[in-house]
Amino acid sequence: MYRKITGFLLKWKESKHRKPLILQGARQVGKTYSILEFGRAHYENVAYFNFETNPKLNVTFEESISPDYLIPILSHIAGQTIVKEKTLIVFDEVQLCERALTSLKYFCEDAPEYHIIVAGSLLGVAVNRAKFSFPVGKVDMKTLYPMDMEEFMLACGEDALVDQVKQCFETDTPLPFALHDAAMRLYRQYLIVGGMPQCVLQFVDTKDYILVRHTQDTILSSYLNDMSKYNNLNEIKKTRLTYDNITVQLSKKNTRFQYKLIKKGGRASEFENAIEWLCLSGIVSQVYKVEQIKKPLENYRDIDAFKIYVSDLGLLCAKKDLAANDILYMVDEINDFKGGMAENYVNVQLSINGYHTYYWESERGAEIDFIIQRDKVLIPIEVKSADNTRAKSLNLFMETFKPAYAIKLSAKNFGFEDGKKTVPLYAAFCI
Repeated sequence: MYRKITGFLLKWKESKHRKPLILQGARQVGKTYSILEFGRAHYENVAYFNFETNPKLNVTFEESISPDYLIPILSHIAGQTIVKEKTLIVFDEVQLCERALTSLKYFCEDAPEYHIIVAGSLLGVAVNRAKFSFPVGKVDMKTLYPMDMEEFMLACGEDALVDQVKQCFETDTPLPFALHDAAMRLYRQYLIVGGMPQCVLQFVDTKDYILVRHTQDTILSSYLNDMSKYNNLNEIKKTRLTYDNITVQLSKKNTRFQYKLIKKGGRASEFENAIEWLCLSGIVSQVYKVEQIKKPLENYRDIDAFKIYVSDLGLLCAKKDLAANDILYMVDEINDFKGGMAENYVNVQLSINGYHTYYWESERGAEIDFIIQRDKVLIPIEVKSADNTRAKSLNLFMETFKPAYAIKLSAKNFGFEDGKKTVPLYAAFCI
């Protein structure tokens, strides 16, 4: 299956300023697969080392972490000669070996001709908790997310439809009705399946939602295990409570995160470490409210007002135990959840495209779901789960702040009217 990360990795390989690359992201998003596929396609050989399946590797790094010392030993362990610029060296689950992470500094300074990519599922958690000697400034970093809507459509063999969607996005011209209808169905399928590569592959091969759900439940179980394995003892229960509660919060009319919904009398001081762990692990993200619409938005965020979204739609629906048909036909019984689900979906697509997302709220409660900086201007984005797109809040925002234009995401076809760019939900990846 095509992953956009391949294009980034190719630029990294060819860059004159290349440093060892750290590829981070949540478990099961396809880090190892993407690296190995890239290595096999663009190098003569790949030397792969996994610190989880081979704990004895740690001993190699205890003696010395200089490249001159490591390369002959790693060549011996890999059973192949590691050749400068022709071999891709891969350290997997590197969060389990601090010394391996520190060695990247010396590869950068003393042996830049060796190509190294390291991957870690809980790297953010490990570095934060263990106070690793992190090679600041000596590594390139990239986060891999689950597959986005475009990658999902391509995996489903819809290459021509993807091209037409992109063209209609650029020109603000409606997609022919039959194609729009087909793309909306693919969007609803994506909500069920999500972007975990294993789930997408199973869906493409079998179209069996029950099999996909079983895989999603397995991934959720592995997340819960990580919460126990890579966490402080007194934080485990709080982290699980917080994660379990996110789907509840997304069902509320106001999706702003409330500690009191986790437990009666819950406070920030009790749960902020749990939220930090979930964010560092890559399985959720926080979207803060901004108090002023000025650049840089980060300067005007309200640290006490935020929303939390999960990183994968399929896992969100599995966690909520929603039936596939309920989402495919958008039945009335899930009305309370439709808005939060659509918001979560849009946040995933925007995050994958590299945006830092924020939201805005007026003193009287008018709300804009997302504010992003696009092409050097601040753009408001309103999200609706259906084709009812009356936008009082958006109109108020536009009158107050006079943005260059606004984006309305909904089930409606492409268009542009009154300074508002209408984009169907399936085309959020184009933004």
